[in-house]
Amino acid sequence: MDLGQIEAFVQVAQLHSFSKAAQSLQLTQPSVTARIQSLERELGEELFERGGRGVRLTDAGEAFLPYALRILQIVKEARDAVEEVRSLQLGHLRLGSALTISTYVLPKILHVFRQRYPGINVSIRTGRSEQVLQMVLGDEVQVGLVRAIHHPDVDTIPLYEDEIALVVNCDHPFTRRQRVTLEEVAAQPLILYDRGSSYFGLIHSYFRQAGLVPHVAMELDSLEATKRMVEQGLGIAMVPKVTIERELQVGALVEVPIADAPPPRRTIALIHRHNRRRSRTVQAFLEVLGDIYRLQPASA
Repeated sequence: MDLGQIEAFVQVAQLHSFSKAAQSLQLTQPSVTARIQSLERELGEELFERGGRGVRLTDAGEAFLPYALRILQIVKEARDAVEEVRSLQLGHLRLGSALTISTYVLPKILHVFRQRYPGINVSIRTGRSEQVLQMVLGDEVQVGLVRAIHHPDVDTIPLYEDEIALVVNCDHPFTRRQRVTLEEVAAQPLILYDRGSSYFGLIHSYFRQAGLVPHVAMELDSLEATKRMVEQGLGIAMVPKVTIERELQVGALVEVPIADAPPPRRTIALIHRHNRRRSRTVQAFLEVLGDIYRLQPASA
C-alpha cells in the first residue's frame, strides 16, 4: 500500500468518478484504475461498485475511507511540520554551556534568540568547559559555550573577552582610591572560589607572574557565595566582570582598578564538531551570536 493508491482511492470516493479523479490528480484514467485495482488486490476486497450511475463505495470501501482520509491528513501534517522546521518555526537546539556562562551570559543570548525564533525549543546541559567539550565530541549537544579550547575535532569561534575584575564592598578602604597596586591587593584577605575551575588557576597565575603570593582568607565552591562574602566585608575577590553587573548597579560591590597589572582575561568561544553539517537551528543560533558579538558570518 502506497500513498499514490490512497490518494487515488480518496479522489474517486469523493468525486464518484475515475475520470474526474484522474483530472484532479493530473494522471491518466488508466493510471488511476491501476492504482485502485492494486489497492483492492492488496486488501482482498473490492472498494467500488462500477455502474451506469457512476462509482459508489462498497461496504469495504466505506469502512476504509475514514482511515484513508486520516492517513492523508497525517501526511499533510508531517509535510507542514517539515516546512515549519525549514522556516525555523519549529526545531530543537541542544546546547552545552560552562557554568558561569550559563548563569550570567546565556540568558541574555537566549532572550534575543527566543524573540527571533519562538518556535525553537532549547535544551541546555552545563558543566566545566572540558565536560562541555566532551558533550560536543559525543554529539550529546550540537554546540558549546566555553572558554576557548583547541581540539582537532572541533571548530572554535571566539565570542568575547572575559575580563576578571577586583571587587570590594562599599565600605572597603580601596573604594577611596582611584587605583591600587597588585602588591596591595595580595596583602588583602582574598576570597577564591571553585578550585577545580579555570578561574582559580587564572587568578593564582596572575599573582605568580608578578612574583606575589596572595593572602587567601577563604575558598568557596560557589561564585554567588563568594560575592556575598565580599558584600559582608569578609574579604576581597577577583571575579568575571560579567557576573557582577547587578551588584555594581545597586552598589553592593565596587570595582577597583589595578594600576600596575592589566586585568586577567580569557576568551569565551562557541565550539562545534569540525566538518559537521550545521542544522538550521544551529545556523540560526550562530546568526544571533553574530549580531550580538559582531562575528564574521559563519558559513555552513
